Amino acid sequence: MMPTGSLLDTHLTNLAAALVPYRLCEPQLARWGAELAHRLVAGGRLLVAGNGGSAAEAQHLTAELVGKLHHDRQPLSAIALHAETSAVTAIANDYGYTDVYARQVRAHGRPGDVLLLLSTSGASENLLTAARAGREAGLTTWALTGPTPNALAEACDEVLAVSSTDTQVVQELHLVTSHLICEYLEQELPASAVTGSSSPVQAGVEVVLDGGAGQQVDA
Repeated sequence: MMPTGSLLDTHLTNLAAALVPYRLCEPQLARWGAELAHRLVAGGRLLVAGNGGSAAEAQHLTAELVGKLHHDRQPLSAIALHAETSAVTAIANDYGYTDVYARQVRAHGRPGDVLLLLSTSGASENLLTAARAGREAGLTTWALTGPTPNALAEACDEVLAVSSTDTQVVQELHLVTSHLICEYLEQELPASAVTGSSSPVQAGVEVVLDGGAGQQVDA
């Protein structure tokens, strides 16, 4: 019989080992959060997708953005593509599972939007196809994966890779990543966006961002 506590000890040991290199990701997390703040307030959107546990992680992130993490603020546009169940099943039935996300990216994505793809392995074919569709459509493509090199990391503009071969640890740090992106995003938001107003940013209004020049939102 396995000694009591050995599963816990093993899991926490693996998590602790992954935390050491993960601490080096802070500049990237801050930059991603700030970039999302600027793009989403200016009328862009975030598209997110994953499979299995990574799908749940992706949907957790969109919930924080459309709702809130800490501060009352305007809702921000974020769509978890796997949660579009009728679209997913129709596309899978008519075109194959490989295209379930790529077709939605081509439908919803616009130049300047961000596509974030989550995969512990970095090898899921439907995510690779989505990454290619995103880049072709002019989206900025980000990946959250396990260790690199992997195919998804190579297919996207940027990757935040968790240095662990333990799938559970990778997913746990992907959740930490989602929370930190939201924290950095809310820190970066212009004061006018953190007012409790649910009104969207209007076209033609200059959005003044912290420490920077205004950005014109086109109609």
